[in-house]
Amino acid sequence: MTDTLVPKIVSVFTEGYDGARLRADAIAGLTVAIVALPLSMAIAIASGVTPDRGLYTAIVGGFLVSFLGGSRSQIGGPAGAFIVLVAATVNRHGVDGLLLATMMAGVMLIAAGYLRLGKYIKFIPYPVTVGFTAGIAVIIFASQLRDLLGITLEGNEPGPFLDKITALAAAIDTINPATVATAALTIAVIFALRKLRPHWPGMLIAIAVASVAVALLHLPTETIGTRFGGIPGGLPRPALPPLSFDRVAAVFPDAVSFALLGAIESLLSAVVADGMTGRRHRSSVELIGQGIANIGSALFGGICVTGTIARTATNVRAGGTSPVSGMLHAAFLLAFMLVAAPLASYIPLAALAGMLAVVAWNMVEKPAFMALLRSSGGDAVVLLATFAIVVFRDLTEGIVVGFALGAVLFIDRMAKSIAIGKAKRPGSSAEENGAEEHPVAADDPDTVIYHISGVFFFGSAATVGSVLDRIADQRRNFILDCSDVPFMDSTAANVIEGTVRKAERTGVRFIVTGASHQVRRMLASHDVHEPRVATFASIELALDNIRGATKE
Repeated sequence: MTDTLVPKIVSVFTEGYDGARLRADAIAGLTVAIVALPLSMAIAIASGVTPDRGLYTAIVGGFLVSFLGGSRSQIGGPAGAFIVLVAATVNRHGVDGLLLATMMAGVMLIAAGYLRLGKYIKFIPYPVTVGFTAGIAVIIFASQLRDLLGITLEGNEPGPFLDKITALAAAIDTINPATVATAALTIAVIFALRKLRPHWPGMLIAIAVASVAVALLHLPTETIGTRFGGIPGGLPRPALPPLSFDRVAAVFPDAVSFALLGAIESLLSAVVADGMTGRRHRSSVELIGQGIANIGSALFGGICVTGTIARTATNVRAGGTSPVSGMLHAAFLLAFMLVAAPLASYIPLAALAGMLAVVAWNMVEKPAFMALLRSSGGDAVVLLATFAIVVFRDLTEGIVVGFALGAVLFIDRMAKSIAIGKAKRPGSSAEENGAEEHPVAADDPDTVIYHISGVFFFGSAATVGSVLDRIADQRRNFILDCSDVPFMDSTAANVIEGTVRKAERTGVRFIVTGASHQVRRMLASHDVHEPRVATFASIELALDNIRGATKE
């Protein structure tokens, strides 16, 4: 194992870990655990599984993410981004299929880490991440409307967004006022505490206030106890889900979606932590840690694990200094589960739905969304396409299509940045280098110089090729200055080779100047080298050579 695959916890203890840091990490871990306790149950319920599975995920998966991951501050657990995928997998394959897909996704993440694929996540365009996050927020909010309003449906709630909204609208007359009031109370307390006491655990307090209100007033609204019968007081024994070739093949697409989304979500969260702490995470180690955490979570009956941006940010703001805070967060959650499991039965589902509605609102990067809409037409198209596909089609499709559109936009912009034209000759005046071609010297009217600036690749090859095709047949010397070409691909080199062939047929001497090592190597691979072309480090040296040959 190389140094780059060593978990951050090893680096932390190598640097030296003392009692002061342990106290800081313990306080941060407790703070995050208080936030994660109701959130983990809410995400599990929204995902179509029982609330205890969300706690198993945060305890087992959260511990392993911190212990084996590549970030000092990352907090792992169930994430809102997975709600739609997890719910769809449960509907298609049941809970056992979900656990198998989660384990398979873990294996894929481990393989991605060892293959060093984590570094490629940074190539996802910013409009894609903003549109993706906003789309997930809309989906999360839509998934909570039933519990927010206490709507009663005759059958199962549809998964697709439009079908869900249509079904809920058709049953709008079944709204439960007590449920609406409970959800409204929860949301109001969260926002009030955020404004008046921002350092207090607003979400936990809001859940407690709503639970007490429902119990004392005997409000007719569903609770965890009435729907699920409460939660167990500890972790289950680890067990493998049923395995068979047909089962693996059936859940394979879901596993791929889990792995892709998990990699993106966790590494984005690690990047956010880096920005807050000034540290740098190890992306490959993070993927390996996430993979092992998903396998561990599934063994204990948990759902998908990933790095969570909100809880990670809470950890940093609470003073967490190392992965120990994340490990202690998991330990505190286990302690809460062992001690306070009976109390969970009194938590109203409307309160958890109200909390997730606030989470969805916070997820939308509203200033960034509006800024991208105003910045350029291309960025707006990528943003809106990603957002629409995530909401109305599929999360993975949204990422893939958004990335493809972003790549096309980048190619178009890079292609437009290429410039080719007649170069200013050394020692000549600006007037001499106007629109008309001039000889490089009074005694040499048959030499012309063209200069390329910018990345010369397949997107700009046609533009440059059309200019090079206009080389006058009567010219004896053609100098192509590549001193401002930082990169050239095979398509561009093929265009140059075609121009060289034309020059050979017409007796024109082709000279390349200022080419970097990468450009020279690419040209050589397409047979553009001595003696077919002459190469010089600068235009001046090429002109000196031409003058010397003329005198001879």
